[in-house]
Amino acid sequence: MTCADVLTQLRYIRKPLFIVNGTDGHKVSLQAGTIDKISDSLQHSKHFSGMILPCSLESLGDPQFCADHDINLPYVGGSMAKGISSVSMVQAFGRAGMLGFFGAAGLGLETVESAIDTLSQGDFPYGVNLIHSPAEPELEKALVELYLRRDVHLIEASAFLSLTLPIIRYRTHGIYRNSQGDVVTPNRVIAKISREEVAARFFAPPPEKYLRQLVDDGLLTSAQAEMAAEIPVAQDVTVEADSGGHTDNRPALSLFPTILAQKERFQEEYGYQQKLRVGLGGGISTPASAAAAFSMGAGYLVTGSVNQACMESGTCDEVRQLLAETRQADITMAPSGDMFEMGVKVQVVKRGTMFSIRAHKLYELYRAYDSMDDLPVAEREKLEKTFFRSPLDTIWQQTRSYFQVRDPRQVEKAEGDPKYKMALVFRWYLGQSPVWANSGDVSRKIDYQIWCGPSMGAFNEWTRGSFLEELCHREVVTVGYNILFGAAVLMRANQLRQQNSQFQFDSSMLAPMNIEEIEEFIS
Repeated sequence: MTCADVLTQLRYIRKPLFIVNGTDGHKVSLQAGTIDKISDSLQHSKHFSGMILPCSLESLGDPQFCADHDINLPYVGGSMAKGISSVSMVQAFGRAGMLGFFGAAGLGLETVESAIDTLSQGDFPYGVNLIHSPAEPELEKALVELYLRRDVHLIEASAFLSLTLPIIRYRTHGIYRNSQGDVVTPNRVIAKISREEVAARFFAPPPEKYLRQLVDDGLLTSAQAEMAAEIPVAQDVTVEADSGGHTDNRPALSLFPTILAQKERFQEEYGYQQKLRVGLGGGISTPASAAAAFSMGAGYLVTGSVNQACMESGTCDEVRQLLAETRQADITMAPSGDMFEMGVKVQVVKRGTMFSIRAHKLYELYRAYDSMDDLPVAEREKLEKTFFRSPLDTIWQQTRSYFQVRDPRQVEKAEGDPKYKMALVFRWYLGQSPVWANSGDVSRKIDYQIWCGPSMGAFNEWTRGSFLEELCHREVVTVGYNILFGAAVLMRANQLRQQNSQFQFDSSMLAPMNIEEIEEFIS
């Protein structure tokens, strides 16, 4: 058989294949069907030497994950802030039997509620992001109250350093025991983590101190608090490896097995009825990375950077083009806007933008000086001319007006603390830079903040020369199907290699295909 013939057989991923050798040991063929159907071949001077198992897309991850979230495929479009993971993106995922999260971080409550209005009208599951907001705890609380009021039953918790009262309130809201005596939790949390100590907090039951506070506030009954001791804060935990945005740049090959083993210890220790599950995100952008994730035991995959480069993302064509040109070396770390004073960093594109350089400069000045009045004249003039394009006092007035509406306590704190005031002004630049990027403000192209991981470069290399190289063909469902289908084919090819080394394949076996072609093989 030619390699092309073998590849065609492997692509029929639902069909088992039997490896049949001729008497001379050199002629090898693959035959589909049951062992009964190939019995004639075995009787005519041939013998059976191996088997390639079926590998449907649905079987790649944890079937119970899909059942619990009412989806068909173990594929999740992770949340990207400021609506980059847009309503239309979440709709596309949902209609295709995948799971999408709306990127609520950095958006006003009205915008988030409007997105929920639209998504709740669809006949598909969806989730919304809840990002940890250490500088604005009231915002985190307000988002949870909104989600509870609007019956949002699934959130993706991201960038959490520790647990907070609002997320425990969300998780335990409406908890009850059914007629069989099982604890039922209407609200689910999928937590994105990159540290063992944070994973441990989500794997464990809700902290008793928060449960007591909820009972004291009349938001939970004593009986419900007792039930909460039988559940994890998050049944599903996503290991976030080297991703765009908030990341610790951890390698998936070492981080994932560590968290998987940790999950097993917590499952044994607490004996949860709700079985803990672990997925993998950060670096998932090709069939090979997906196959590796599933082979390590990932219950589901989470993608991000590659979705931002798709037509449904809430960004502009200029950013999509920059992403299409990004290589793995075009990525760097820069200070984060939401955790600026803490020194937390995010991963961004450096090619074609000066954002990372300017953001680092702002952080250096923040560390070196106690107020804007202490800035050297030359430094202040440079900031006003190039970074802010306005006097810093004008930027403060804009910032002050913004927080007077959003969180007046921030203004009060800033007016009593010159260094915090300087931090808020510097955060204005960090906060506006993704807005300029998403809206396509060409006058600010040099300041675009584009969250992205090195997986974008791997994706571009994989799709080079294919129809997915063109922006207009990049749609999240097409990308998702190709990643999953390619992973299934690759896992079948690896089975074949292990049993018969004469079959060798090159990267063309994983070349992207349109959905219609894929459906012919998987139907």
